[in-house]
Parts: sequence; structure tokens; C-alpha cells
Amino acid sequence: MQYRPRVLDTELAQSLRAIGAVVIEGPKACGKTETARQAARSEVRLDDATARHAFAIDPKLLLEGATPRLIDEWHVEPEVWNYVRHAVDDRQAVGQFILAGSAVPRDDPGRHPGPGRFIHLRMRPMTMSETGHSTGSLSLSSILAGSEVACPEPGLTVPDLAELAVIGGWPGHLGLTSGQALRAMRGYVDDVCRTDVQRLDGIRRDPRGVMRLLLSFARNVATPASVESLTAYANGRDGVMLADTVRAYLDALARLMITDDVPAWKPGLRSRTRLRAAAIRHLADPALASGILNASPERLLRDLNWFGFLFESMVVRDLRVYAEALGAQVFHYRDEKGLEADAIIEMPDGRWAAFEIKLGGSPAVVEPAAANLLRLRDRVAGDAPLALAIITGTGYGLTRSDGVLQVPIGALGA
Repeated sequence: MQYRPRVLDTELAQSLRAIGAVVIEGPKACGKTETARQAARSEVRLDDATARHAFAIDPKLLLEGATPRLIDEWHVEPEVWNYVRHAVDDRQAVGQFILAGSAVPRDDPGRHPGPGRFIHLRMRPMTMSETGHSTGSLSLSSILAGSEVACPEPGLTVPDLAELAVIGGWPGHLGLTSGQALRAMRGYVDDVCRTDVQRLDGIRRDPRGVMRLLLSFARNVATPASVESLTAYANGRDGVMLADTVRAYLDALARLMITDDVPAWKPGLRSRTRLRAAAIRHLADPALASGILNASPERLLRDLNWFGFLFESMVVRDLRVYAEALGAQVFHYRDEKGLEADAIIEMPDGRWAAFEIKLGGSPAVVEPAAANLLRLRDRVAGDAPLALAIITGTGYGLTRSDGVLQVPIGALGA
């Protein structure tokens, strides 16, 4: 399959020109290896028994090769980190190594954090502009720069979006039907429950318990569900797992980057309104939720409420990819008075923009969302926002008379 360019390509190239080693982290099958190969001149895979045998005999053997050298699945042998760090110190040159991994090893007192030697890049499944389902004509960078928004309808329908929510942004799903992708995603989830959480650090975890937790998580995607709520959903009437067990499972899923929660934003406010600190629950890709619940596009269309949450998760995935390319972070906003924004993008200098995400694009949906954004603007102290925007599943791209932007997801890009 021909390589499709990723937003991360530019970040990777820039990082290799700035530092000795770059770490690409992301859930398995999101495309880390192929993206790293575009920049690497040699590679070794640590999920290969021969390579691990060589590492056991002489770890430095794995570091020899044309640079940048890709060390794939490095988390299988976490000790390689220190050898890479020492090699970077000794060589005193940028662009020496790319480390790619689909799990975050536990903190180890013997593993030096490596400041000044490593840059971490988070890779997520493909955005709609990367898969070719968005024109990308309305870039996030231009929106944040204050450009006017105006574009025709991109042509995506709600049924189209249901198909995309099931197929997801996995490179291996390109060209599959939604039925084929759903079957593949169910296999992926089964692998996570049976194998990946066990391999992570050798701790025994009940695959059935992990699956029950994922079922609970998928039903509560794009909500601030607490650990106690997730436990109750997972247990049903028969309490089986304790909240502490759920926390341990959630930690394992986060380290596998299967879950991808969005933290709360903490701006200065003009009033004494208290902020809600709970994170919003998200999976790495909406197709995971579809796979966990075995939900076809037709099922999503019969449950538009839940589909709306999946659509929000899909947009948040894309916003995070585009924002991180700008050095920005994505948060959410909720306060005790019920005011909320689905996504807040905060730039490194503190400037911000707020987004509401709506599957529909009718006035009945858009008007309340615009009013929310304007209230948020008036509540936050300091400089005015860079942008207030509603990202919709359908409709035109336009700049409203109140300054709020309406951006169809089928036109959004980096």
C-alpha cells in the first residue's frame, strides 16, 4: 500500500533536526512504523526474537546503522532507552534515533528521563484529511490566525459519517468496507483484552474484566464518567470488580494508548464560578467504540444520541492531531453553572480558541452552540479568543454575523 502523508511527518522532520532522538508513541496499528520509516535510514525491530537475542549479548549492536536509526517496539526492551541516551551523548549530533512504541513502560528508577536528548511525539489514528475524507480547505492554523471561513458543503452525509465512525482512522482499514473494518476492529479489541494488557508488564489481568470495562467506556465515550460510574456500568447488577481494579485497568489501557482522555481547562475567570476538573473520556479512535459494542453504521443511525458522542470523539481526535502540529494542546471546559465547550485549543503563549461539536448543522442545533461559545468568551478573563467555532457533520463553512465560525468536518484540515 502506498504511504499516505501524515501530519506527524513534518513534526518528525523538524524534531530530528533539533535533537538526538525522537520517540513516537501511539496505539498499535496507527501507522508509527511506516511514518518512522519515511525518515529512517536503517531499522531494527525489538519484537523480533533475533534482535532481542542480540540485545541480550551486546546491546550496542542494535544501535549501529545509518542514521536516523529506527528502533521499533522499543518498549519490549525498555533498557534500550539508556543505551540510546548514552549514544546521543557520545555522538553529540542530532537526528540519530527514532524510537517507536505502542506502550508506555512503567517508570523505572534506572531509566534516566533524558531531558535535552529526546522529543516525544504522540501519534493517533489518521484524521479525515489524512484518509482523504476531508478536503482540508479550512485549516486549523488559518482558523486560529483569524481567517474568514467560507466553503461549500463538502458532500458528506450523516450516513457517510456513520460509515467513517465504524471504519476509523486506522491505516489498515483504508479500502475496507464498514463490515470488514468492524470485524477487524473486534479482533483488535479482543487482542487488547487477551494479550496486550498481559504483555504490558506481566501483571495478570482478567480479559473478561478488561472487556467489561471497555464496554462501559464505549457506552460513556465523550462524557466525564467517573471511575465509580464506569465500575457500575461494568458490573451491572452483579458487582464483580472493585473501583481500584478498574483504576488499574484504566492505567493499563492508557499506557497502551487505547484510551485518550481530554483534561479540563483551567483559565482565569471573570467570576467566582467553579470549574469541573474531571477529564472527558475518549478512546483513541471512534472505531474502537464501534468494535467494542459491535455497532454497525445502521446501528449508529438508529441511536443518534450515542452517534453524536462518537462524532464528537472523532472530531476531538482530529483536533488533537492538528493542534499538536502547532505546539498547542486540547482541553475541554465545564463549570458548575452548566456552561461547557467540547474542545479548547490552548497555544503555547496562552492564547486560546473554543469549539463546540455537533453532528447536525441545522439552526436548531447551531444557535444554542453559538450562544454557549459567546457566553464562554464573556466569562474568561484576559485576551479575546483566537476563534469561536462550531464543527458540524454537515453543512456549509461560514462566518456568522456574531463572529462565530461554522466549520464542516469534511473541510477541516491541519
